[in-house]
Amino acid sequence: MEYVMELRKLVGHRPLILPGAVAIVLDAEDRILLQERSDGGWGLPGGLMELGESLEETARREVREETGFEIGELELVDVFSGAEQYLKIANGDELYSVTAMYVTKTYQGELVADGTESLQVRFFAEEELPDELAAGYRRFLERYGKWKKSRCR
Repeated sequence: MEYVMELRKLVGHRPLILPGAVAIVLDAEDRILLQERSDGGWGLPGGLMELGESLEETARREVREETGFEIGELELVDVFSGAEQYLKIANGDELYSVTAMYVTKTYQGELVADGTESLQVRFFAEEELPDELAAGYRRFLERYGKWKKSRCR
């Protein structure tokens, strides 16, 4: 986030293109790990890339920071970009995110919300996702569902 804050000092609220990553972490019952976000609603752990990071490293760092888990092998599901990835944040900052979505079933550590970005973290069955799931995360999970079906053929 330091990189983005430095950019914002230079460009103000104007739209930026910002890369990031989210991770779908699955437990043994294929339930999906979600976080209740301090900025509102539920979502997948993830965030923006820092200078020098790969997208996989971004996913790993964000999961560790937000949930306490160290994740194992990651498989790329998709990359999201374009007009649907436009965001205007409450402070007026605008951005177009380019987001890599990964999936993993391997993790270790103690599941703990960081109390800053995550108010709580827990696993949900696909048919029991919270109503407060933000639209962007719904789009990610719909794509994951299609990806999963395509692999079961």
